[in-house]
Amino acid sequence: MSQLAASLALPTATGAFVGRTALLAELRAGLAEPSAIVLLTGEAGVGKTRLVAEVLDGWPVPVVVAHCDDLREPQPLGPLRDGLRLTGPLVDGPPLDPDAERARLLRAMAAVLRERAPLVVALEDLQMADPATLELVDHLAAHPVPGLRVLITSRTGKPGFTPLAVPPLSREEVGALATVLLDPGAEPTGRFVTHLYERTAGIPFLIEEVVRSLVTEGDVERLGREGPADVAVPALLRDVLLTRLRHLGERTREVLGAAAVLGPAADPHPISVISGADEDAVGRALTEARDVGLLHELDGRLWFRHTLARQVVHELVPPTTRRMLHLRTARLLEEQKPRPVARLAHHYRLAESPADHVRNAEAAADLAAAQGDDATAARFLLGTTVHPELPRPVRVRLAVKLGRSSIESVAQADAIPVLRRLLADRRLPPGARGDLGLALGRMLRQQGEAQQGYEEIERALPYLRQQGRRARALAVLSAPDTVVGRHITEHQRRCDEAATAARESGEPAVRLAVLIARLSLALETGDGLAWPAIQAALADETFAGYPRERARACLNWAQGALHTGRADLAAGLLAVGRDLVDDADYERLRPVVELTQFGLDLAADRRAGLAEKISRFLARPYRLPLAMIDAKLYLAKLRHREGDAVRAEYGLREVIAEAVRTGAIWPLVPARTALAELLLARGDADAGLAEARAALALAEAKGLPAWGVDAARLIQRFPR
Repeated sequence: MSQLAASLALPTATGAFVGRTALLAELRAGLAEPSAIVLLTGEAGVGKTRLVAEVLDGWPVPVVVAHCDDLREPQPLGPLRDGLRLTGPLVDGPPLDPDAERARLLRAMAAVLRERAPLVVALEDLQMADPATLELVDHLAAHPVPGLRVLITSRTGKPGFTPLAVPPLSREEVGALATVLLDPGAEPTGRFVTHLYERTAGIPFLIEEVVRSLVTEGDVERLGREGPADVAVPALLRDVLLTRLRHLGERTREVLGAAAVLGPAADPHPISVISGADEDAVGRALTEARDVGLLHELDGRLWFRHTLARQVVHELVPPTTRRMLHLRTARLLEEQKPRPVARLAHHYRLAESPADHVRNAEAAADLAAAQGDDATAARFLLGTTVHPELPRPVRVRLAVKLGRSSIESVAQADAIPVLRRLLADRRLPPGARGDLGLALGRMLRQQGEAQQGYEEIERALPYLRQQGRRARALAVLSAPDTVVGRHITEHQRRCDEAATAARESGEPAVRLAVLIARLSLALETGDGLAWPAIQAALADETFAGYPRERARACLNWAQGALHTGRADLAAGLLAVGRDLVDDADYERLRPVVELTQFGLDLAADRRAGLAEKISRFLARPYRLPLAMIDAKLYLAKLRHREGDAVRAEYGLREVIAEAVRTGAIWPLVPARTALAELLLARGDADAGLAEARAALALAEAKGLPAWGVDAARLIQRFPR
């Protein structure tokens, strides 16, 4: 079998396997469906992979195994692509813009899976998957492929999926496993089983290692005699492997250390190169390590029996030697074409070679960004921030890239403090200050920090010399639903400035972004010409070649129509926007579609199942953090309509407190209005009218009377 195939193989389902009867039955039942996605979760060493091997042993249709690994070279859907290539060639299309490429890739992969079904895909270690693989799992859940069964393992859960948890073994199961592992006729005592259970926490891999070590030492009774030690599981594994290693010669220990540095597979040639040992001597050492159970053979190659074992062996290598081995590994990898920049960055980092680490991490980030994988790019760039001694120009260059890649990724929370530290440096060049400030402001806004984000973009504006970026920043500042303390006339002034900068930029995409912002502003102000202008823009060639911007425009305008009570306009815009999102699989815009639909359902009093939908939306805040406060408002208003006044009031007050904290005028105005309605319905006229007047005052101070219509109506109904 080729190296690729071997690296994608599951261990053979042989050897000790106890307990798990009910879990195995449940897993088989889940996979018996014509199309299924089953998620197995559990801590390292608990037996997820073994369970997968057991259930797929002898499965009647082809099985593709894909191992996710955070040291893979950046390539969306890389693990699955590699696995599928073993079943037939894949055709890679030409590169497109990042958003279109991601959507095309998801559709193409779904089509390949549909073509090759019936098929089982075993996706291992989802916690290390690239964003495209995570999106594919969501896509397959929403659009099942007949005949495709996906079996996933992960140390953590995945929002939107009900996991099948793999727990540690019970005391009785620990005893059964120990009986299988011990020499024939060596029946474990009750005290032995109790101590084994307490010291291993029921983790099968650790149980195997402890018993194997005791058998090797010829001291099975030792654990029965000793009381349970207060030792953490990783520390216990370290002690067990230390005992095992003491039985090996010095050369074998050195070879194992070198193997642990290289990776999970123990191949003689590269180990020989980085350790300086003769290849035949390396082969003998690896055989010795296999004979004592530290390695196992799979498809003609030797591997560490578990990631945990490799980590412990790696940590046992003396620090100076470990750094040297990582440096030699990097030098060896430098000879490969193309250069494996992700692995090079990893080894140079552990070799404590900052310049080499940064050079390769930046290259890996550039590669990921070119493929539209902003999250992976941001992860590599964040890794470079551990080197404070880097020259300022290098730190600035990396930070600018980090800012751009983090805007559309889950790395925002980690990137924000990095950008803040750089912006605090008074010696920062003006151009970099503008770029970093704009990136930081946009990230803060997306994280729901309305006032902070708005003010950061305001501070960045004087330093933005490139007219296209300046126009985009001004377009953000023209949005009236962002902050308290800015009158509508200021937003209109920003919009006019944005139009001027967009014209000077000569960039069609920038002009389009400013048009969207201008018509959104017109909608919010109740401008009678806004709707005809929107209809004209959607009917002519305005958005030709920009389907994503057309979708974003429809959703932005639908939100504006909802803000001003025009649910009829919002419904039509949402219908167009949803179709565009569905046709192109724009996953990043789906949360906006869902949120807008919640608002429309509430406006039409369509309550059936709405609370459950909003609750599921709120359970996945990472998809669109800034939308969480609006979703909480909708849920609170829904609860009021359904008669749950206590939870409704609590929810509304929570929304108001959050909006006040972040300085967001929307949904502060509708939240105060909804609370006023609740209090008035309860008979608390003074408190209710106070909230209604506060909401109306906010709308008037903003210069947006349409926002205060409902509050004014309440005040008229309950005059004082």
